Amino acid sequence: MKRFILVAALLLAALQLSADTWKARWISRAYSPCDANTWIAFQKKVDLKTVPAELPARIAADSKYWLWINGEMAVFEGGLKRGPAPGDGYYDTVDIAPYLKAGENVISVLVWYFGRNGFSHMNSGTCALLFEAVGGGVEILSDSSWDACVQFAYGTASGKAPNYRLSESNVLYDARKFNPDWFKGVSKKMGSAFEITIEPGRPPFGKLVPRPIPLWKDYGLRDYAEVRRSGDTLICHLPYNAQFSPYMELEAPAGKAVLMVTDHDAVGTEKCLHGEYITKGGKQAYEHLPWLNGEYMYYIVPEGVTVSKVQFRETGYDTAFSGYFRCDDPLLNEFWQKAQRTLYICMRDTWMDCPDRERAQWIGDEVHEMMEAFYALSPSSWNLARKGFIEFARWAAPDGGLYAPVPCSNWFRELAQQSLAAAGWYGFHDYWFYSADDSFIPEVYPALHKYLHEAWQLDTDDLPLERTKGWNWADAGRDIDRVALLHPWYYLALKGERDMAGELNKIDDVGTDEAMMDRLKESYNRLFWNGSCYKTPGYEGPADDRVQALAVVSGIAGPDKYDAILKVLANRKEAETYFMRYVIDAYFVMGTADLALARLREYIPQVMSPDYSTIYEHRGLKNTSNHAWSGHGIIICSQRLAGIEPLKPGFKEFSVRPQMASLKHIECGLETAYGMIEVTLDRRGRRINAVISVPEGTTAVVTDSRGRLQRLSPGQHKVVL
Repeated sequence: MKRFILVAALLLAALQLSADTWKARWISRAYSPCDANTWIAFQKKVDLKTVPAELPARIAADSKYWLWINGEMAVFEGGLKRGPAPGDGYYDTVDIAPYLKAGENVISVLVWYFGRNGFSHMNSGTCALLFEAVGGGVEILSDSSWDACVQFAYGTASGKAPNYRLSESNVLYDARKFNPDWFKGVSKKMGSAFEITIEPGRPPFGKLVPRPIPLWKDYGLRDYAEVRRSGDTLICHLPYNAQFSPYMELEAPAGKAVLMVTDHDAVGTEKCLHGEYITKGGKQAYEHLPWLNGEYMYYIVPEGVTVSKVQFRETGYDTAFSGYFRCDDPLLNEFWQKAQRTLYICMRDTWMDCPDRERAQWIGDEVHEMMEAFYALSPSSWNLARKGFIEFARWAAPDGGLYAPVPCSNWFRELAQQSLAAAGWYGFHDYWFYSADDSFIPEVYPALHKYLHEAWQLDTDDLPLERTKGWNWADAGRDIDRVALLHPWYYLALKGERDMAGELNKIDDVGTDEAMMDRLKESYNRLFWNGSCYKTPGYEGPADDRVQALAVVSGIAGPDKYDAILKVLANRKEAETYFMRYVIDAYFVMGTADLALARLREYIPQVMSPDYSTIYEHRGLKNTSNHAWSGHGIIICSQRLAGIEPLKPGFKEFSVRPQMASLKHIECGLETAYGMIEVTLDRRGRRINAVISVPEGTTAVVTDSRGRLQRLSPGQHKVVL
């Protein structure tokens, strides 16, 4: 627990807008608007008498940077996409002492300037670097004493540009124009850096916030799982869908173009990202620094070029696959593994809807991905949800509206129903309750309260009126009764605010929220329940299975309505991948685990293909094949089938209440702030033999086979449920 308290304290410090002063100054090659896809090389020679034990360097750039010290890679792709709040940016802190030596040192930084707004980045308008390392009698500051030059070897690759959602460009490298090993010594092709006369913290770069998530994990250069040739193309199969940088060694005459394309370069008509390399004469090697993703990498090699070696460097969020789920159903096991892999590839600067088409932090996707991460990944993954939700709150519109994706500079529309899901029970509330990070609540509560009580207006029945400023998206698929869906989402948002208000001791807000929930529940049941289903008065479409499910999981629908709702769910199956989580969960809430498992087994083949290591965005194998919101089966398997759920924040007290349905054996584990919870379940008739590992500092609550409540202390326990 002490470790978790320390982590929480560091997170709180990291997410505060920095009030620190900077001795360093922003530098560039020339202070003028830069073209999109500009690359600038910076270098500084530093003489040291001694090397301090630690030397933290604070580094910021628009947009990304690579750092070498004395020719050794110190950071492979540093920097975060801009936008902790509109106009602001992030900075990294890196201990550079291990790379330094007594005597002459050479610090080299390559900055990639996106120069494009996108669905996950806010452009500053200037390619620039800020570098400050102070400590142990050493002071290294970015200023006009640095050398700099535009890296003209980098340019824009041929072919169609990526779609407008992406900030990144397709990158070309022409090896004839610049020495690719420039960072290994003092380069003689540079001029003086230009010192920008704008103090850090001011526009256009804005306030700088400490990076709240880890630097990327670098898995190093690795061999592809398989390499074969077809005509002019090397077809390289990765071991799984990954975020990676392709590498090659080759011999060629000068001026030949090698194209690097993944199987994810195009999704339908929406172009994604690829790279291109122009050869110099002789033997050479090249690593494409911007990350791509896919199951396959294609090197399209022109005549006269001999490729002797190809590899890839996987990079990604620094977290562990510590959660697991195994059972006697091979289909569920395969799905859980692919969902975990999909979850990992959808996290980097933000939680993403997908790593190819958009790289955008749609807030509905984050809600699913956050909860999947609690069951599938180690606690370092939690920081990404915290970052995303705080950005979501800080980007609030003047009227209190909360929109997504953010950070963003070319999309300003609210998805009201996703925003309610994120700001309420399944988003803000569940982040706090599963992580025990109560420092998060004061960060987001003001935005949540303004959103619910000022942005939203109620009608005479105390039901929320539709907000017309945004995109009234509720789910993919057909026959969506949007009005009937809206009110349970608002109810769940009030429910989440009520509990967080209680944590903040805002007693008046608790009372207000409870009274509003009571009125909404009464009005909804009176106006929308027609005796056989929930339906908007005047809505002419068939009963919406999504509406019935959300009424159940929100608590608006009581047990007296379950039989009728189950009839609707048996006949109406229009919910798509986003909403399927709530439909399946509703079955469990209604005590029909067999029907829940049957629906899950029906769903899995619709989003999972044997040809891919990740899962699809929609049922029917459509659109992107790496969409983590489709992996909500992680939550269902671990939370419902295995029955592991927190009763107090952070799993300090948790329940093990499995609903195994037809399964006979389950093994499940997840990593909490206190350590691993692990459960093994073997069903024998109506009884379940359970082995439960309870971490230090926690208590497990179970109901035994005689109906008695048991509280299990830390250690391993064998019980019959």
